[in-house]
Amino acid sequence: MRLVEWRAGRLRDPVARLQFLQGRAGTPAGTKPKAAFRHLPAPAITLGLALVGAVMLRPWATSPAARATNPPRSSRHETSPNVSATSLPPVWLVETARQSDLYSNGLRVENQFAVATAPRNYVAYARTRSGALAGQWRSQPAGIVFHTTESHLAPFEEQQNSELRREGEGLLEYVSRQRSYHFVIDRFGRVFRIVEEAGYANHAGNSIWADDDWIYLNLNQSFFGVAFEAQSNPDGRELPVNAAQIHAGRILVEMLRARYAIPAANCVAHAQVSVNPGNGRAGYHTDWAAHLPFSDLGLSDNYRLPLPSLALFGFEADAALIQAGGAPLQEAVDAAHDGVRREAAAHNLPLDKYRRTLFERYRQAIASLSRAPRPQTPSGPVGGTNNLRF
Repeated sequence: MRLVEWRAGRLRDPVARLQFLQGRAGTPAGTKPKAAFRHLPAPAITLGLALVGAVMLRPWATSPAARATNPPRSSRHETSPNVSATSLPPVWLVETARQSDLYSNGLRVENQFAVATAPRNYVAYARTRSGALAGQWRSQPAGIVFHTTESHLAPFEEQQNSELRREGEGLLEYVSRQRSYHFVIDRFGRVFRIVEEAGYANHAGNSIWADDDWIYLNLNQSFFGVAFEAQSNPDGRELPVNAAQIHAGRILVEMLRARYAIPAANCVAHAQVSVNPGNGRAGYHTDWAAHLPFSDLGLSDNYRLPLPSLALFGFEADAALIQAGGAPLQEAVDAAHDGVRREAAAHNLPLDKYRRTLFERYRQAIASLSRAPRPQTPSGPVGGTNNLRF
């Protein structure tokens, strides 16, 4: 049997390999394939199927799309140590082509407008009780920011089909030139890759988010940008997106979270992370300040999470953010303010002075990023030190 297995392994053609194994097993001529396999010894069947499977799957495993969406296990653990991989359904790349990629959950990503940027490289700061920020270079995505394109929208009607397609193609060409997002979901529910997953996109600008363990500043590098072709309508009762877009968003989020171990708490609206350092206000952009269908996207409702820009760095909520977001974001703002008041009292400082101290910490953190040399490798402490303290 060992000799048969060795000889079979030297045959490159999978059909010839199976024929050889069947012949060595003494399969009568004309026997149906199903019956023939019953007569094969178990080791020969196992070897034959394994070798055929390896030949068939090898092209997909070594493709650029497969490498981009299936990072090494070590790099996955780098970003989200608080996420169990078993809590997410497995999603894998089924096939890749020049025009599109197909994933096991039914997601098809169109590649006609895909462009490359510089590789992702950012600093994540560990949250500590002392308030000191320990900075570390990272290269794997930590979250997702959801956007609306705020582009012109024709009525979504059959009579407008030509205009709908023309507007969609114009939008995709524009965001591709600007490197604006990683993915765009058009009004027909199609998912388009804009910036390749390994690079950064110009989608979040000045922004702040934090989970239980890490703080992220300026999320262009650290978070994926996913945009729906839509206009925010915080005062309306209807969602600004349709059922096809929601379904596409759900399976896209499922793929990204499964492939990169992204925690649900790091999947947030642009309005939750956007800040204006010039006036110390949160909510410079207010897209998805309300009505982001977290549950329909397979996520927990993050609107009520305390805004990290307020809680950690002393920002104030802009009036436009509160007006656009309504009650859920008001709760998030109130929760952040309550935490800052407790911390100010614990430090025996007036609230305004403590808030200014937090904002100064933010300014110093941003300044340190511009001074810190980028490492030769994509991970490691900032500036060659273990801690970046303020």
